[in-house]
Amino acid sequence: MTETARRTLLLLSLLQARPDRTGPELARRLGVDPRTVRRDVERLRDLGYQVVATRGRDGGYRLDAGAELPPLLFDDEQVVALTVALRTVAAAAPGDAIEEAAVRALATVRQVLPARLRQRADAVDVAPVPAGPGHPTPSVDLDILLAVSTAVRRREVLRLDYAAAGSASAPAGGAGGVPGEPRAPRRVEPHHVVVRDGRWYLVAWDLDRDDWRTFRLDRATPRVPTGPRFTPREIPGGDVGAFVAARFAGSAPAAPGWPCTGWVELAAPASAVSPFVEDGAVEALGPDRCRVGLGSWSWVALAARVAAFDTDVLAAGPADLVAACDAVAGRLALGHAAR
Repeated sequence: MTETARRTLLLLSLLQARPDRTGPELARRLGVDPRTVRRDVERLRDLGYQVVATRGRDGGYRLDAGAELPPLLFDDEQVVALTVALRTVAAAAPGDAIEEAAVRALATVRQVLPARLRQRADAVDVAPVPAGPGHPTPSVDLDILLAVSTAVRRREVLRLDYAAAGSASAPAGGAGGVPGEPRAPRRVEPHHVVVRDGRWYLVAWDLDRDDWRTFRLDRATPRVPTGPRFTPREIPGGDVGAFVAARFAGSAPAAPGWPCTGWVELAAPASAVSPFVEDGAVEALGPDRCRVGLGSWSWVALAARVAAFDTDVLAAGPADLVAACDAVAGRLALGHAAR
């Protein structure tokens, strides 16, 4: 690398670390005179970097965002972090448009890495694990994700066409549906875009229902234009991560991918049951009674899940689950009698 090229890269690194630098400071750091700094700045501008001269007693330079993406400069740790992040995104969103873009970006970065950095980056290999039958991971259109995220950043009211309510795959606190079902218009104040179990959600204040809701982005189609700006509300509890975790605790879909699904009514409050239901739906029926929807590979296995709640079962359905519960109870009774 020539001395001029080395110095130009160092100048870029200094401006990236702190966008505003005085001319004398840059000259001192580079070990050159101010005229050479000006020439090096022109080289960066020729490469596409938006370096703006600033006024002042000493004058200086500021690195701004330009219209095009110029060549980027990363140190060793940043390169490794970038490749690991891209691998993680690709693994977390199998079949997603974001996965495709992440894979292409990773290939672009790896192609220009020196051998020593490629070995470090490849040392962390993230392998995607397919979701279970109760946790399908539908893809999200990248344009939809960008449109919703932009509305969140600008704090603009968003109008959505959202799948009709009532689908088994609707998330807690929101609405849902399946492809092909009618879509209902919703007006929301978008606050956060979150990812959970490979799915993308919008956490928003629903203006029509006057409450917080979570919306699956694979079921939402934003309308344009967006609405007026709004003043952000405080998320309940102040922590969006804790809020989403609480919304989903014990309120996931009743495992639509399982071959056997059923329901039981338990003599226990929903708040006591919910923490132990990861892939089912819990509905409070009273202070000491709740209804739980569950799924499993077989009716007997589903009956065993019901028994694990260690409380009285007040009702159950369908008939196959009731028969399986009777069969399991009979086997346990026979085993006790044999002793």
